[in-house]
Amino acid sequence: PAYLRKRNDHHREMSVTGGAGNSVAEFSPKRPAAERIVSVLRRAGYEAFFVGGCVRDIMRGVTPDDYDIVTSARPEQVMAVFPRTYPVGAAFGVVLVREGDTVYEVATYRQEADYRDGRHPSHVSFATAREDVRRRDFTVNSLLMDPETGKIVDYEGGREDIAGRLIRCIGDPEARFAEDSLRMLRAVRLAAQLNFHIDEHTWEAIARHAGEISRVSAERIREELTRILVGPAPRRGMELLQSAGLLRLILPEIEALRGVSQPPRFHPEGDVWEHTLRMLALLPGEMPAEAAAGRVAWAVICHDAGKASTRTETETGIHFYGHVQKGVELTAGILRRMNFSREDMEVILALVANHMRFMHVREMRPNTLKKFLRLPYFDLHLLLHRLDCLGSHGQLANEAFCREKLQGLTAADLHPPRLLSGHDLLALGLTPGPQFREILELIEDRQLSGEINTTEEASELVRKMFSPAPAAGGHG
Repeated sequence: PAYLRKRNDHHREMSVTGGAGNSVAEFSPKRPAAERIVSVLRRAGYEAFFVGGCVRDIMRGVTPDDYDIVTSARPEQVMAVFPRTYPVGAAFGVVLVREGDTVYEVATYRQEADYRDGRHPSHVSFATAREDVRRRDFTVNSLLMDPETGKIVDYEGGREDIAGRLIRCIGDPEARFAEDSLRMLRAVRLAAQLNFHIDEHTWEAIARHAGEISRVSAERIREELTRILVGPAPRRGMELLQSAGLLRLILPEIEALRGVSQPPRFHPEGDVWEHTLRMLALLPGEMPAEAAAGRVAWAVICHDAGKASTRTETETGIHFYGHVQKGVELTAGILRRMNFSREDMEVILALVANHMRFMHVREMRPNTLKKFLRLPYFDLHLLLHRLDCLGSHGQLANEAFCREKLQGLTAADLHPPRLLSGHDLLALGLTPGPQFREILELIEDRQLSGEINTTEEASELVRKMFSPAPAAGGHG
């Protein structure tokens, strides 16, 4: 067809090199349904292509996670062709089409103008494929692909930039970042994720306009930062954020860790910033399940946040007295600012609050150790501790100690059945009040220590320690 550049080669997903390597993408189970959507639109007389990140990944020999489709069909025409659709963004030309158990985004070619709030266009009009491409962010995301023939439509040099491992804005970088300031963070994420470089003019525009990141909502910034942190190269992502001047605006508490020196005996790697970066570099190889990955990653960058403001140096060396408490305070401020969910906040703050307790596990009393080992999400606490050690002195003896202890303990050992209840305390003659909680906690502590094991022993303990005083008065 005339709209395909003649110089473009014939491509198939299973054997694409695209000048960017010889790796072969595995076939995605999501692709057949995406191909059917394109085929149905074309049989109805419309243009339709794969677009954006999925094409970029196919050309790199990587299996796409998702497939986005662009078409000349208007939203109402897309909805007329497919039985199951959701017009979530019909005003912007976007319709979701359900095929089987998967939902695919189908967008109409469009132009956008007048981005008054740094994200949403005030004017949207339907357009041609070439015009649609020009509104997109980076050349590597600008490619269109005919899934039936494998041919690539390249209006902006995206194939060359993929081959050259380059992140470059489409057209004027100033205009692209003015349209959506979050694109500055997205450029960093893509460069880190793909191991690409950022084009000189794009990079200079980011540095000039870094301050405009304040126009972006906290939720969008949080999501993009999390994607950097759980990606394949979080260290490089953080370094790029810092070099571009974005980190000091988004996370000044973390930027402040640069140059904060530490005792060489415990931190031969250098300052707190370098320690944090080393932990991030280790994170991809230790990454937990997706739901937990973001929590651990944010705990990594925040766990020593308190060191910048608590550092002291005396004749005995460098100290960070109170840095955990200060770190919890600063982390709470960061998480509130970023509008984290309550559950995420609780887990991340617990990780930061407890990360130094591993130093003392060998000296803990049995009851204290068991309470520590049964902390919610203790596997994440262990992982943070492991990263903390590997990012500094490399000693993992305390991790091994905890794992060994856990192997020898049952669920009942960590959570023994309650020997007495509040009703039992009433039956023993005690008056209800805040003291009940303290008594029940004491009983559990003695259970965890192995000092008592039965209801009778618990009752005897209460009678000895908390028996009510005899009533005043009597015979004289």
